[in-house]
Amino acid sequence: MFNKSNKCLSWVIISLGIENLPCELQRNFTLMRDLDNRTEEKKAEIDKLAEEYVANVKNLASQQRVEHLQKIQNAYSKCKEFSDDKVQLAMQTYEMVDKHIRRLDADLARFENELKEKLELSGYESTDGRGLKNLMLDIDKRGSRGRGRKGSDEDSPRKKKIKNSPDLTEALLPMQPSDVLDMPVDPNEPTYCLCHQVSYGEMIGCDNPDCPIEWFHFACVDLATKPKGKWFCPRCTQEKKKK
Repeated sequence: MFNKSNKCLSWVIISLGIENLPCELQRNFTLMRDLDNRTEEKKAEIDKLAEEYVANVKNLASQQRVEHLQKIQNAYSKCKEFSDDKVQLAMQTYEMVDKHIRRLDADLARFENELKEKLELSGYESTDGRGLKNLMLDIDKRGSRGRGRKGSDEDSPRKKKIKNSPDLTEALLPMQPSDVLDMPVDPNEPTYCLCHQVSYGEMIGCDNPDCPIEWFHFACVDLATKPKGKWFCPRCTQEKKKK
């Protein structure tokens, strides 16, 4: 019975598609590294252009100076574009991992409920005398390790429920997958945007360096794609109009 349960757990994990996660992460990290390299190349180009300008500024005509400075400005703009793309990739990577963790939690919760029902029906008692309660406690420990969130195991609501309950029925109260998906990812995780939610999906940064919020979800500010040039959030736009 226990070996069969282990096989079920392995099937659940494989069914999540987690085996694809390392490939997706590797792709994103490769892209970020490529953006880093391109940024460094642009910075070297900027240094070279600046040195040329300083060395030849006295011999350059007015129009040539403007053109040279424009080249430097364009290189700086490209660096910022690479940096913005890297931030977007990093946020997408975070969202990807978080989504897999949520799916894993949901399937583990469903697996626990199914296993509990099967074991209760079979009157399971292990050969070493641990019984159903200890078996489910082991499974819960295994599931709690999957979250990888801040806080100790003792802070886990599900672990507290099993540890403190005097009754097996109370200890193994069913948890629906939707309950897990609605659980807060991390009470200490920073929130952003006008909606005061955690980062997810595509986000855009306000170009006002004094913006108190900084990052916004595309949907919350009515964006479908990243706009060209500088972008200011609704609040900062209103503040600029007042001035």
